[in-house]
Amino acid sequence: MIVSALLTSLGINFGLCILYFTLYSILRKQPGNIEVYAPRLVAEGKSRQESHFDLERLLPSTGWVRTAWQLSEEELLSASGLDAVVYMRIFIFRLWVHFCSAYLITGVVCFLLYYEYNYISSKRLASFYASRPQSHDFSVLVRGIPVTSGSSFSNQVESFFTEYHSSTYLSHSVVRRTSKLQGLISDAEKLYKKLTHLKSRPGQKFQRNGFLGLFGRKVDAVDHTEKRLQDLEENVRIQQSDVSLIGEEVPAAFVSFKSRYGAAIAVHIQQAINPMQWITEQAPEPNDVYWPFLSSTFLRIWISKLLVIVASIFLTVIFLIPVVFVQGLANLDQLEILLPFLKRVLSITFVSQVVTGYLPSLILQMFLSFVSPIMKLFSSMQGYISHSQIERSASSKVLWFTIWNVFFANVLSGSVISQLKLFLDLKNIPSRLAAAVPAQASFFITYVLSSGWTSVASEIARAIPLICELIGGCCSKSRSDEFDVPSFPYHKEIPRTLLFGLLGITYFLLAPLIIPFVLAYYALGYIVYRNQLLNVYLPKFETGGKFWPIVHNSTIFTLILMQTIAIGIFGLKKLPLASSLTLPLPVLTLLFNEYCRKCFLPIFHAYSAESLIKKDREDHSDPAMGEFFDKLVNAYSDPCMRPLSYSDNADRHISPLLGPAQV
Repeated sequence: MIVSALLTSLGINFGLCILYFTLYSILRKQPGNIEVYAPRLVAEGKSRQESHFDLERLLPSTGWVRTAWQLSEEELLSASGLDAVVYMRIFIFRLWVHFCSAYLITGVVCFLLYYEYNYISSKRLASFYASRPQSHDFSVLVRGIPVTSGSSFSNQVESFFTEYHSSTYLSHSVVRRTSKLQGLISDAEKLYKKLTHLKSRPGQKFQRNGFLGLFGRKVDAVDHTEKRLQDLEENVRIQQSDVSLIGEEVPAAFVSFKSRYGAAIAVHIQQAINPMQWITEQAPEPNDVYWPFLSSTFLRIWISKLLVIVASIFLTVIFLIPVVFVQGLANLDQLEILLPFLKRVLSITFVSQVVTGYLPSLILQMFLSFVSPIMKLFSSMQGYISHSQIERSASSKVLWFTIWNVFFANVLSGSVISQLKLFLDLKNIPSRLAAAVPAQASFFITYVLSSGWTSVASEIARAIPLICELIGGCCSKSRSDEFDVPSFPYHKEIPRTLLFGLLGITYFLLAPLIIPFVLAYYALGYIVYRNQLLNVYLPKFETGGKFWPIVHNSTIFTLILMQTIAIGIFGLKKLPLASSLTLPLPVLTLLFNEYCRKCFLPIFHAYSAESLIKKDREDHSDPAMGEFFDKLVNAYSDPCMRPLSYSDNADRHISPLLGPAQV
């Protein structure tokens, strides 16, 4: 043992000595008129050995670096031969492959981004020109209607727009409070489903009419439920009449115009001297309106947005708990220290491979499944007036939450404070990322398999919705035979798809092994989701391609991240030239992004006057426009005010609860 320790100590000391002399030989003085020992120069008689001791020759110097750098390839060829030139070309080829790859992938991605942005913008305009007149193109939502004593909000709206938009104003519909009416309609819907369920099962003939069907006298279940539904339907009609006549108005209204251009002017021009009054925004499609926040004041919406930001940050911090747990599973040493009683079990090869390989990404995916509905709930509390706006906002929240907690939180272990310190210390970001990102390559390859491939496979079978439907059918006594066709969950699927793009581009230079797995995910997803969108999902709103700017911004962020890591990698590999030449890439990418924003983003915000006037002129010769304007008057009536035609058609299982809107 003593001899072994002694040899180990001598080995370490000897290694340190070798390291010292290596560093010394690198830094020692080697100018043009060489005066130090070099075996080749001694053999050729070019080294001058002096008998006297010169301390200056022992001091480190970097002059030789300039000499070696200025040496041409022809001089090296004549001095050392072709083999030496070939060997030095190896260094150049490692250098330039990665350097050119960074430029190449940036150029390819930017070209594709430009092409897609241009293509989708043109498709958005083509779709607008080819579309029939839509209610939301001619309407705006007005909020902040000033209160005037002795005058209703409806009179205020009519007076204001008749005076200032006399040539284009058509009609308006003031929003009223209908929360009580919404509760009654919800109760009617539950009774309808219960009645349909009772009629589909003739064996359930009698029930008690008391509390929860457990007390009271026995009655015929179908007749009793049908009578309750008729009474509730009558109560709804009375409430609708009261709301339409004397219901409380709120300072919000949908205002319709005779032309798209007139509606656009009302949206994009400040209507009053006080910017807090007569606030206008483009109206969504009638079936896309999110009614709960239409009556909200500016202060309530502002407070709601602030609370949502705080809640989102809190959720991000709390989510670090499962992320840290996943990191522990991925590291056996940490796991054995934390849970020493599992040491024997974890020593089994198969168990250790499952625990460190597949299990961490599976657990992370399980926790992530709760994020998208929570973020959609947060977005619905921010004061948006349409379901499509809520969906887009939730998509952005889930995307950046996923990037932070799936990518950065797994790459940069530690607390939130330590992670934020990294991004505040801009100088050390590239080196820290370059050191941390490659270490998680195996985890993210497994994550693509467990999350990406599994999600595509489960999307084909739709096993989870099927199980939920079966459980709901067995547990619910009010289940009807009606089937609610689902809409595509953009807020969930878009962030997941973009995250895999981030992993593929980021690890393109670091771990190319991930590329086949990402490519397989996109190839399978392309076929599967085309089928699902065609045969499974039913669109419930249309944004006109407004999700694409989210995709563009995420891809630009991914490119900047990849370039930053490349700069750090070249720095760690002691390639300052490549690192310096890569520095312009982020600047060029940001300039490209700004160019795209100027060229294409305005098309996604609003249509130009040229497009609107051109479309309005085409409609002048359309004989159906008169009928369209007649329907436009009542297009934005509250769904709660639509008539119920329900109990008489209860035997028809496909009959809707709400009838068509009155025009």
